[in-house]
Amino acid sequence: MKRDWRRVVRQAISRNDHRNVVAGAVAGLGGAIAIGVMELFSFAAHYPLAVIPFATSIVLVIGSPDVEPAQPRALIGGHLISALVGLAVLKLTGPQAWAAAAAVGLAILAMYVTGTFHPPAGINPLLVVSGNLPSTFLLAPVLAGALLLTAFSYLWHRGVRRQPWPRRWW
Repeated sequence: MKRDWRRVVRQAISRNDHRNVVAGAVAGLGGAIAIGVMELFSFAAHYPLAVIPFATSIVLVIGSPDVEPAQPRALIGGHLISALVGLAVLKLTGPQAWAAAAAVGLAILAMYVTGTFHPPAGINPLLVVSGNLPSTFLLAPVLAGALLLTAFSYLWHRGVRRQPWPRRWW
């Protein structure tokens, strides 16, 4: 049985607040653009996208821009601190599975203590330890990516959504 897609969309919109549907569509477009740009940078740098830890950060910052973990302090600081924890654990233990798990736990603690809790950054220490990544991972893609994502989010929220972002910078 073939369904009329227009009728399905109208029913979905009627069940939801029209504003939520539009906001979700705009957020989805922003996330897709950001991932596309990240994919281009990944291709140009010959760096596999699988080790660039920003897809979930994009979802959070574009989709829920008012929550504390979506603010620049958490976005940038959380990624940097969690990558640093991963590098420190890797230096002390080597690329062990148990060390990757411990690094994630320690990164969560470090983000809490520093006020930079950003859940998507929890993947950084796992990537660093399990992939035996070099210390340059901290600068590229982590720092460069977090700064680019912050700039993209600022432009997206101010230019496309016409809403202020961030609530505060630091």
